[in-house]
Amino acid sequence: MAILINDRDHVYLIMEDVMIATQRTLMRKLSELDREGFYEMDSDPEVHKYIFKQPIGSLEEAEEGIRFIQSQYKKYGTGRLAVVDRNSNEFLGWCGIKFIEGPWNNVSNFYELGYRFTQKHWGKGYATETASAILDYAFAKLPTDVIYAITDPQNSGSRHVLEKLGFVYHGLFELDGSSTTWYILPKETWINRAKTR
Repeated sequence: MAILINDRDHVYLIMEDVMIATQRTLMRKLSELDREGFYEMDSDPEVHKYIFKQPIGSLEEAEEGIRFIQSQYKKYGTGRLAVVDRNSNEFLGWCGIKFIEGPWNNVSNFYELGYRFTQKHWGKGYATETASAILDYAFAKLPTDVIYAITDPQNSGSRHVLEKLGFVYHGLFELDGSSTTWYILPKETWINRAKTR
């Protein structure tokens, strides 16, 4: 049974295969059908400039990445979602909440917001649009009062998105040998911001 929830600019279709809609996009679980778009995104060195610097090199690696995210759906009940154009169904990237066992920055068992888009779709507001809908969904449906986020300190674009969403910078920490920003968004802050949207 599907439950349709209308909430301002967002529409949620709550079912086994979660679907979240924004004005321009649909977000759903990643599938093997996304492999070409996933490959285009993750094989681009510019996309990986601030994340691992290890772009993938084949469709098989794209499929492995998709399977890894699918395993998180099964294990944790949440994970990154494919973002597709509402009209054309073109793969734009992914956005979603990942469960992190950690520890990261001395915090364990928490939810983290992440997003990644194909380079040709940068600068169009998709990260803010989809992350906003994801946060509405997460705070309504997940058992947490806080969402965390990280990014490379030099990634000004990603930091701008997080701060626009209301995340507060809480310093740097070391993750896999690299200096990483630490951002926090309490549920109460998000709810109070929603009242003024």
